[in-house]
Amino acid sequence: MMRLAAVLLLLASAQAAARPFTVEDALAVRLVSDPRLSPDGRWIAYVVEKNDLDRDEKTSRIYMTSVDGAETVAMTGETYSAADPRWSPDGRYLSFIAARDDLEENAAPQVYTLDRRGGEAEAYTNIPQGVLEHDWAPAGGRLLLAIGDESAGAKAAREAREKGAREPALPVVIDRLQFKEDGVGYLDRSRRHYYVQDGRLAAPKQLTFGDYDDYEAAWSPDGARIAFTSNRTKEPDGNVNSDIWTAELAKAGKPNAPQRVTDNPGTDSAPAWSPDGRFIAHTAQLDPRLIWYASAHLAVAPATGGKARVLTEALDRFFYRPRFSPDGREIYAMVEHEGEQPLVAIDIETGAKRDLIAGEHAIWAFDLHPSGLIAAQLSRPTLPDEIFVFSGGALTQATRTNEALLKDVALSTPFTATFKSADGTEVEAFFYPPATGRPKKAPTLLRIHGGPTTQWDFSYDVYAQLYAAAGYAVVMPNPRGSTGYGTDFARAIFAAWGEKDFEDVLAGVDHAIAIGLADPKRLGVGGWSYGGILTNYVVTKTDRFDAAVSGASGFHYLANYGHDIYQREYEIELGLPWENIEAWNRVDTLKDAAKVTTPTLFIGGAADWNVPILNSEQFYQVLRRRGVPTGLIVYPDEDHSIDRPSFYKDRFERYLGWYARWVK
Repeated sequence: MMRLAAVLLLLASAQAAARPFTVEDALAVRLVSDPRLSPDGRWIAYVVEKNDLDRDEKTSRIYMTSVDGAETVAMTGETYSAADPRWSPDGRYLSFIAARDDLEENAAPQVYTLDRRGGEAEAYTNIPQGVLEHDWAPAGGRLLLAIGDESAGAKAAREAREKGAREPALPVVIDRLQFKEDGVGYLDRSRRHYYVQDGRLAAPKQLTFGDYDDYEAAWSPDGARIAFTSNRTKEPDGNVNSDIWTAELAKAGKPNAPQRVTDNPGTDSAPAWSPDGRFIAHTAQLDPRLIWYASAHLAVAPATGGKARVLTEALDRFFYRPRFSPDGREIYAMVEHEGEQPLVAIDIETGAKRDLIAGEHAIWAFDLHPSGLIAAQLSRPTLPDEIFVFSGGALTQATRTNEALLKDVALSTPFTATFKSADGTEVEAFFYPPATGRPKKAPTLLRIHGGPTTQWDFSYDVYAQLYAAAGYAVVMPNPRGSTGYGTDFARAIFAAWGEKDFEDVLAGVDHAIAIGLADPKRLGVGGWSYGGILTNYVVTKTDRFDAAVSGASGFHYLANYGHDIYQREYEIELGLPWENIEAWNRVDTLKDAAKVTTPTLFIGGAADWNVPILNSEQFYQVLRRRGVPTGLIVYPDEDHSIDRPSFYKDRFERYLGWYARWVK
């Protein structure tokens, strides 16, 4: 891990010939994702997403590159967006999902196939409500499709369009315990199920049924079954007890009961078959009372059902996307570990860990070829996501999507350090020196991550780079509540938001001051989602910061109950509000709002039901009424993610403008 002196030497040499990173650069960076190796192991298909400022939307295309990176070909055009690339088992077709609105108005997303011998993409499915995901059967010629039930409102609107009539306005009828989802809206009894389709434009046959949602399907090696994740308890909206299930292809087309594989009362997910089809690897969170604070372990269960073996309890980390090794002796998975996110292998007999692609980077997805070749989506602090190839112990870069854009740009290289919090707990943080200007005693921004159960890691962070380019040092701590440091570290803020994590982020700022990086008289703070929530706690407890930007944040949680999407999690963590009001009051920010003197800007989406704009409106109203400098920015029709490029750009500029006004 790089220390301050080494970073400053690199910084000085880089600044001599480089220009600053700009908002325009931030918008021009393209996101590379979803690597998929061809059956012959020679090509990698992947997705490239960009901000299309002319259309004011994000668009995506499918590319493929040779494994050595020598040849790259665009497989889909620029007139529509394409995603979810998959190779047919014989390698003849590359399939993808696209809503071809360039061909038809209000087109639903369908599966299309490209014949590698040439020709235009052809529709493979014709599903009125569209396809959510797809995958080829191991022997080919058959597709597994995830399809959502068509709601009454959506069906009426589609039928009206087909007749050339005016779309009707129907009331939303609600009877579910969980009745909202961010980015979706109000929820009815429409569910997400799996279907199989035998051949182009054939009628799909439903494979999974019931008043449940089904996810993460995976084919068995012989193509006779699928494994999938589903919460099939009596009241799925009231608990986190998802399990792994299997369904037989022979029963497709008629209602059938799937076979339950796991019985852990917590969350089981991400099934992956062993090469011989006897076992299913998955992730398992063992204590449902800890919800998202509990580490996600790797486990193996007999595919026919039976007791699962948990392999990683001693490692106590969050694992993601397991896959069996080609010989079936190990499970490959990504893991969050103290600011790194490597790809590791876990022995299925002993649980011993072996590093595959380790180091100061973050791996977000990978694909595995039967030969052992791995294609990985990998990012570093100065490298936006690209596709890398791992073979024979060597890691090589296959795509260079943003290389030309960033070739002459000065980016900040962070270093990490650990320090003691107020109670002696050791905490780690990333420290970004300014990419331009004075690298010591710089104006400094405390950047707080969301979640809270995630971690800052060695991946490219656009906000850190923009702030560093503007002359700020950036402090990015992993306070208690963060993953990557074990269950006890994460659960330390259970029903105690803004307590230990507040102490931890302040200790990160104190460390930056102590090493001479930060100017104690010029400090700002901000974050998004839980990062905004903790920002709100910070400004109610200290006046050390000259400015704050609170993005998509929480404020008065009693007002959120029954309004946002977290009723289940609130009840598990805080209890029912009419039975345990003390716990709700403990985490409430409203009670301390009169203490705030920090100029604070609030930002959020008008259609955000994850952390509704109601919170920002209320906190803004308090500060405005009290005469504290404040502002409120609301993005129309945007949910928690803020996807529209013009709003994305505006958010960059609002952050930079607010800090420039009050911190500098």
